[in-house]
Amino acid sequence: MLVVYRRHVKQCPHRSRRERRCRCPLHAEGTLRGERIRRALDLTSWEAGQDRIRNWELGVTANLPITLAEAAKTFLEDAAARKLSRESLKQYRGLLKQLGSYAERHGFRYLKQLDLAALRQFRNQWSDGAISAKKRLERLRSFFRFAVHSSWLKRNAVASMRPPKTNHPPTMPFSREEIEKVLSACDRYPDNGRFRKGTPARLKALALLMRYSGLRIGDAVTLRTDRVVESKLFLYTQKTNVPVLCPLPDIVIDALSALVPITERYYFWSGDSDTRSITGNWQRRFQKLFKLAVVNDAHPHRFRDTFSDELLLAGVPIEDVSILLGHSSVKITERADAPWVQARQQRLESAVRKAW
Repeated sequence: MLVVYRRHVKQCPHRSRRERRCRCPLHAEGTLRGERIRRALDLTSWEAGQDRIRNWELGVTANLPITLAEAAKTFLEDAAARKLSRESLKQYRGLLKQLGSYAERHGFRYLKQLDLAALRQFRNQWSDGAISAKKRLERLRSFFRFAVHSSWLKRNAVASMRPPKTNHPPTMPFSREEIEKVLSACDRYPDNGRFRKGTPARLKALALLMRYSGLRIGDAVTLRTDRVVESKLFLYTQKTNVPVLCPLPDIVIDALSALVPITERYYFWSGDSDTRSITGNWQRRFQKLFKLAVVNDAHPHRFRDTFSDELLLAGVPIEDVSILLGHSSVKITERADAPWVQARQQRLESAVRKAW
């Protein structure tokens, strides 16, 4: 049961909690459906305060503050309805679970109790690196932006928190000598993988495919057989319903044609397992391959960097390279291809000499 009482200001001559003649602010306290309530009503009229309490007891609880657990549940349901990826949903669930544990330790039940000071203290407990902490802060900002749009909060306190300073170390493309080492090591790779015979050939075909198409490893290992037609790889469809195709050299077509596909639909994947699982399997094979080839600091994404860098060295406009890579903005391509390599310096010197 809830009761209304008045909290008198210092200048008020009255002191009774049941005083009705003055205009001091009203508050409510008690228990409502098993939950302890003690909060200001933002009213001074005793009749209006009684009406609000009556509405609450009848179930009209729109003016009650939402709990953090309710807000998190609603946010995750909305994120699932927006068809966010499973990885994104996992990241949001982990962040909100950590926020809930922090709030429970400090006695915070309602969302509005998490002010700027509390959120800064929560952020200070993170042990992530700068890049991971920046991503986590973006997810936290998204949650509180959702709360503001839902009228649960008046302002987004996380918007006032500055992100950590990050340095994005650029990944260098493979040199031609390193590519030759990797392809040569494919022939020496032990043929005792999950697919019994043919693992070295599949590894070589996958390396060539990523080198000459710029596909990410996750997209390459789940490549369908019907996406390679007439020596061209279908990448995706533009918003204008025009397909983006990437021509593949004969060496890639021959390597793919020599394979016996895992199934009729896929070259490197059965289609039954989780995409993250099969991607992880091939990433581990590549790490073993790079160690066998004695190529330092190697990882599969460097094939993608090599593809884009060779196109830029050949004079392909960066706007076209961005389309082939599937980037949503040229700025992403500029950041990804920022490293200044020796081949670009030589090309620049040759251009200057021609200008003479």
